[in-house]
Amino acid sequence: MRDAPDAVMLFAAGFGTRMGALTASRPKPLIEVAGKPLLDHALDLVAAYGPARAVVNTHYLSDQVATHLAGRDIAVSVEQPDILETGGGLRKALPLLGEGPVFTMNTDAVWSGPNPLAQLAAAWDPERMDALLLCIPPQNAIGHAGTGDFIIDASGRATRGPGAIYSGLQILKTDGISAIPEPAFSLNILWNRMRDTGRLHAQTYPGQWCDVGTPEGIPLAEEMLRNAHV
Repeated sequence: MRDAPDAVMLFAAGFGTRMGALTASRPKPLIEVAGKPLLDHALDLVAAYGPARAVVNTHYLSDQVATHLAGRDIAVSVEQPDILETGGGLRKALPLLGEGPVFTMNTDAVWSGPNPLAQLAAAWDPERMDALLLCIPPQNAIGHAGTGDFIIDASGRATRGPGAIYSGLQILKTDGISAIPEPAFSLNILWNRMRDTGRLHAQTYPGQWCDVGTPEGIPLAEEMLRNAHV
């Protein structure tokens, strides 16, 4: 079993209800920001890092995502008839991802700065960690409301609480997934178990990150990208 992550799971199955009319006839990952679908913003970061395998899960309007990815070396994990949430979706995709730790990545955010996958890979220590989350300092998070998700101590261990904002990107050991009986479940269940054993770790991202979970996030992300190229 490999210790370094060499596969990426991209979550693209959700209904995107907060996007309102924009997702009435297309899935959220295909909504465009700066002329490019959200999914492709994420896939560009994946390609620049260069893992051996990439898997995209689909459920809502899954045919559109599959058509968009046709001809690329990207596997598609279709969740039907029911959506499986992050944990169940990852478990279903494990045969495509292979053994060992994997990256998991949300597709409803845009990044400006160093490649976040490369940053996590450089900091990954499987001897101490079962998960390494990439979090955003509040001052670097655009279009995100709330008090934050994790407190990170001096050793990098993460606990729940107001502080840094989870970016949607992590490296995760998947061993514990098989012990969860529910077909659909959140990865929060694994995180809580890892927190209790001191093996949930996190670090902060030095660049900017924009949450594009609502229509208001689209112009904010486009402005962030324009400013990055000034």
